[in-house]
Amino acid sequence: MKATIQLEHKDITVNLKQPIDISLRLSAEENNPTAWYMDAPKIQPVKEGDWIAKVSEGASVNFNNIAFNPHAHGTHTECVGHISIEFYSINDCLQQFFFSAKVVSLTPEARGEDLVFSKKQIEKHFRKGEAEAIIIRSLPNSEKKRSKHYSHTNWPYLLEETALYLRACGVKHLLIDLPSVDKEKDDGKLLAHHAFWDYPKNTRLKATITEMIYVPQEVEDGNYLLNLQIASFHNDASPSKPVLYKIES
Repeated sequence: MKATIQLEHKDITVNLKQPIDISLRLSAEENNPTAWYMDAPKIQPVKEGDWIAKVSEGASVNFNNIAFNPHAHGTHTECVGHISIEFYSINDCLQQFFFSAKVVSLTPEARGEDLVFSKKQIEKHFRKGEAEAIIIRSLPNSEKKRSKHYSHTNWPYLLEETALYLRACGVKHLLIDLPSVDKEKDDGKLLAHHAFWDYPKNTRLKATITEMIYVPQEVEDGNYLLNLQIASFHNDASPSKPVLYKIES
């Protein structure tokens, strides 16, 4: 089923029957991707005395409790409330869900013991006004990202200059296949987060950061329509399901 959508004052055509899901599955298994020193999520049936809310145990329904952390257990979208003194909810900040987007693949540069994404790298792939969202696929790209345990791995991250550049380019939504746009252990500075949201000087309440995505290898770099879906959590972050559609015309 093809649809023509007006996006940024021009019509584009996409095939809604060919979605590209770039989210990670959240499960209660040990191979669920994790970060920030958390154990795997828990999905367990409710229990009351001898009664277990599981059809295979004799109940009429399956009725599970789920315990997880959106920042640590898979694909999630966050607003400035993640770093602000003031409370901001992603459910209030993200009120539109379709955006022009560009996928770019980048090999991080070595800086001492770290791997980083520099402004110079981004400039080669993304220019001002190209898209509302940028989707960064880190190289090498491997299926292992679907189950990786990131704690204590010092993953690649964006330099502050890179986040500033993306903000200057008009990027409203930043997506990356790592647990954070910032260094794992940076003494709480979160320089890229602060730079991208321009907090606290001129806070961009409608801008979002989505982390722990996975862009399959067969997805080509280039322009797409992004559908950024979240659950209606009244929280700084929510599990999310970003979906891409290839632009046909």
